[in-house]
Amino acid sequence: MARSSTDGQLLGNNSKLDSFLKRNTSRDVYERIRVSEPCVVVSGSVKKAFMHVILSDERVYLSEYPPRALREALSFTHITSIELINDLPDFLSGRHRERSQHIRVLYSAKKSKRPKRFSLKDVSPSGGLNSSARNSLQGVSESSRWRVTHSSMSDGVLDEEEGRHFIPKKRSASCPNPDVHGLFESSPAHSASPWPSILENERSSVLSRVLRRATAHKEEEEDEEGEEKEEELHLYAVSPSSRIFLHLQSSWSSYIIRSTLMLDPLYRKRCGIFSSTPHKEKQHKISWERTSLLFTQLSGEMLQENISLESLYLLLQELHTATCRNHTIKKLFWRSPDLYPFLVRTLVESSQHEQEGVHTTDRVLLCTLVVQVLSLMFRETEIEPKRLSMLTAKQGVCTADMLLALVCDPDLQLPNSTNGFKSAIIKLQRLQADYLDAASALLFEVLVLCQEASRTPALGHFLTIGWVFRLLKPHPFLMPFFGYQAQQLIVLLSGPQFPVSPSQAVLLYQRSQVLLCCLQHCPFLNKYIRTTFREEFRYYVKMSELEEKLPSHYPISQPAQRLLSQLLCLILEKP
Repeated sequence: MARSSTDGQLLGNNSKLDSFLKRNTSRDVYERIRVSEPCVVVSGSVKKAFMHVILSDERVYLSEYPPRALREALSFTHITSIELINDLPDFLSGRHRERSQHIRVLYSAKKSKRPKRFSLKDVSPSGGLNSSARNSLQGVSESSRWRVTHSSMSDGVLDEEEGRHFIPKKRSASCPNPDVHGLFESSPAHSASPWPSILENERSSVLSRVLRRATAHKEEEEDEEGEEKEEELHLYAVSPSSRIFLHLQSSWSSYIIRSTLMLDPLYRKRCGIFSSTPHKEKQHKISWERTSLLFTQLSGEMLQENISLESLYLLLQELHTATCRNHTIKKLFWRSPDLYPFLVRTLVESSQHEQEGVHTTDRVLLCTLVVQVLSLMFRETEIEPKRLSMLTAKQGVCTADMLLALVCDPDLQLPNSTNGFKSAIIKLQRLQADYLDAASALLFEVLVLCQEASRTPALGHFLTIGWVFRLLKPHPFLMPFFGYQAQQLIVLLSGPQFPVSPSQAVLLYQRSQVLLCCLQHCPFLNKYIRTTFREEFRYYVKMSELEEKLPSHYPISQPAQRLLSQLLCLILEKP
């Protein structure tokens, strides 16, 4: 399934399924569906049934083949692991048996003390945790664009308005009820009242509501007291070119990153979420056409000739903030023929030399913001067909330029003007550290993209992890750059035993994945990292202390611990 080029609606080879989803889901849910694939499904409630497996940004849905009803199989928030099992299922035969992919999804579920009851009138079609993030520009007046104020570049601080000009009176904060399983809206049935008077009717209505609320509250308490149990969902993909495993991994990874960042008040503010209290009111959504018009206006201003560095910086901040609030902008970005090459060119020029009259502080700030915008555009856009076309155009020359410009010397070369000014040097070092954090996050996004091609050669494009490391091998700062990433991991894990912040936890996860790819796919970097940092990892990184570093309520904590465990095994293994 893929998106069309005009309105973001789903298109696919299975028109019957697409029509079914359009009819039976809310627009919010429909727009966030990533992909679907027919698989044999085995779970506690499904016994070897051939079904449609449908992935959204937050949930796995199942539907019969052909589709008749839609139900939630599980939410990504409950997944503990996704594994590819190497076996031959005995219930398949012939080529299907040999070519099948067996995927096992482990997830936690509550042992409820009572049967679960659902009513259609209680079901909300909310798109989930990131609904506010994707509804950008909400409440923007027709005469204005995204309203964001910023400090001067030299301060390096993003100072956004409190949102009072464009926040509607009623917003949906958007942490959904994890128990909501339905997708269909329904009106409650009204029956004739048995009471002889209006007063008695009102009393009965009030009493009924009180009793329902008390019962619901008691049932919620019982559910909270219920023990957790581990359950399994088995998917058997029968197509030899199936990508359902990769899509599951990618969707889950994006979900745990996004939901962990949502625990950070500053990130929530950037996404336009100013309350942690969920509301049932729907937010006003600006149409695709209006969003496209505003995006075209903004990109036109960025692409104008002789734009000043400060003006470009402010426009990029505006683009970054708007994208955090509206997923549609990511699609428009990749469908623009000019923006990706322009940002890469800006990064290359800024990283190679200082323009006349531009301070080093401004150069580092601009590079950091460009990398942050690119990282944001990569995330959760793997089903956007224009993205791959843009990245592979002209044999990937633009993507190669981006990667070569991204890697830099972590030891900042200071201009003569800063000599003797300790505060200026400290500030530049802090800004350089911010850039290197952003570079690690963008490299993570690129490697996630390349993992798909590395594991699925039938995709036919050259953007693999091997291609990335062959490209970077001659880079003069390759070893210092990745050495810095390894050192920062050690510094964070060996520091005081306090929980890290949500953003630090996400960066730890991203750095761990980047270093794991280095060890698994680049013998040159494998030898360097293991030789240089083996003893530091051995003495300063303790798996037993990770629970204090990574709180259990962070969705990313367990996956990050598994990544670190794999990383340690590779670094500490004997030559």
